[in-house]
Amino acid sequence: MPANLPPGLPIVPDGERPSSPLRERNAVHSPVENRPGDEAYVSGPYEMSPEDFEEAVSDALQLIPPKAASAMDNVAIFIEDDYTPQPGEDPDTVLLGLYEGVPLTERDSWWEAGSLPDRITIFRQPILNICSTRQEVIDEVAITVVHEIAHHFGIGDDRLHELGWG
Repeated sequence: MPANLPPGLPIVPDGERPSSPLRERNAVHSPVENRPGDEAYVSGPYEMSPEDFEEAVSDALQLIPPKAASAMDNVAIFIEDDYTPQPGEDPDTVLLGLYEGVPLTERDSWWEAGSLPDRITIFRQPILNICSTRQEVIDEVAITVVHEIAHHFGIGDDRLHELGWG
């Protein structure tokens, strides 16, 4: 993949963006606390089987436009139950998803020489914990998948928040 992809390339699915009643998230991609008296938002956790959650991730991947999907290079997507904070991190860190790798915009001609695939991990339990309905889970999974794939394309959190994928 050429390293000359423009920074901030929007990753927006064909059609409408999944709408989610979920509150805006902060920079670590975790939920903002409920506001007292807010009846529109009921906290989870929502129960969903691992198989149904995997299907939601698979469906979310179908939202990626074919042109963007074909531009993805050497990236693997995983589902794990929860994020374990690393040494030195706040032990209360909550992540819904995580991109680990070298964004396409930062790869050079030497990158391919023995590089492992980039890794996108979607964390099941934190998503279920902030959702109270199946539709909220589906929406949040879609937002999280698009958010992490956008990091693969070199798009930062600030730009994602501007685009509504924060």
